[in-house]
Amino acid sequence: MTEQYLIQNQWLLFLIILWTLPWKGVALWRASRNNHKGWFIVLLVINTLAILEIVYIFFFSKKKENKV
Repeated sequence: MTEQYLIQNQWLLFLIILWTLPWKGVALWRASRNNHKGWFIVLLVINTLAILEIVYIFFFSKKKENKV
């Protein structure tokens, strides 16, 4: 039933891809730059419609400030 729905509504799949791809790209880029190897692997493997990517970007990817 789900496959049939997606075949009939291919525009929905296209919108999901357009929504997810930029978030995934930014999250993977930040994880790589911050040396967060675990996050990088999880973000690469698990697809959560960009929910996990958004959480990482806004809450976990903050760089720690160097205190002098």
